[in-house]
Amino acid sequence: MVSMDPAIERGVGGIESGQALARPAPPRLRLPLGSLGALRALLLPLLILALWQLAVNREFYSRGQLPPPLDVIAAGQELQSIGLLVPNVLASVQRVAIGWSAGAAAAIVIGLAVGFSRPVEGLLGPTLNAFRAVPSLAWVPLFVLWLGIGDAPKLTLIALGAFFPVYTNLVSGVRQIDRRLIEVGRAYGLRGWGLTREILLPAAFPSLATGLRLGLAQAWLFLVAAELIGANRGLGFLLVDGQNSGRADIILLSIVLLALLGKGTDFLLARGERRLLRWSDTFRGTA
Repeated sequence: MVSMDPAIERGVGGIESGQALARPAPPRLRLPLGSLGALRALLLPLLILALWQLAVNREFYSRGQLPPPLDVIAAGQELQSIGLLVPNVLASVQRVAIGWSAGAAAAIVIGLAVGFSRPVEGLLGPTLNAFRAVPSLAWVPLFVLWLGIGDAPKLTLIALGAFFPVYTNLVSGVRQIDRRLIEVGRAYGLRGWGLTREILLPAAFPSLATGLRLGLAQAWLFLVAAELIGANRGLGFLLVDGQNSGRADIILLSIVLLALLGKGTDFLLARGERRLLRWSDTFRGTA
């Protein structure tokens, strides 16, 4: 029998042990980043639901005052079965869409004028800032007196709520534009609408996008106050109807629907904002 040199034996042993060490580790299960973000976003709502159910089980309030989540879902199914849920939701969505669009359009026109021209700012700025400090409910009696109890005062109040966040952010965005960009635009012969389209709007769009999202949130907030003006449909109407009939489940259902609709519309607007601002290289937070 031929014996192997000890050095060769050590080499062979080293190779075998190295191969053993180099074996690939079993693959680990990794969730996509999008799934992790979705799970993270669901943590707080699930915690709120758990605390809600715990409060019901411990009887901190009676079931008439604080119904469990399943009773709220049952109330939605009840309203759906008699044909009241979808029409009321659509009425509120329509009012917010019209009021927010009108308020945002007016804010963009006036905000560009105020941001671009100091004389216009001196004329309109102080009055608009004073109106911005007036609480929303203070306008309700006046709008009812002027416009009646139809949809006109409701849409006007929602538009007013959406106007000021868009206006304020747009004026701030225009005033933060690098002055050299304006000078370059004028050097290329841009004036008036051309300068606004080519320089002002693109440069101020990040601020405008923030204002549009804040204005949308305000529109949903002002919706409830608007639907207190003699409304016979809408989520605000369901809130009042639940209060008058002592149905806490309908009240909570309306609140949950307002939260879901507000979050859903903000998500759609945020997606559009990211698509339009995909050219920007900004800090998006740590992972």
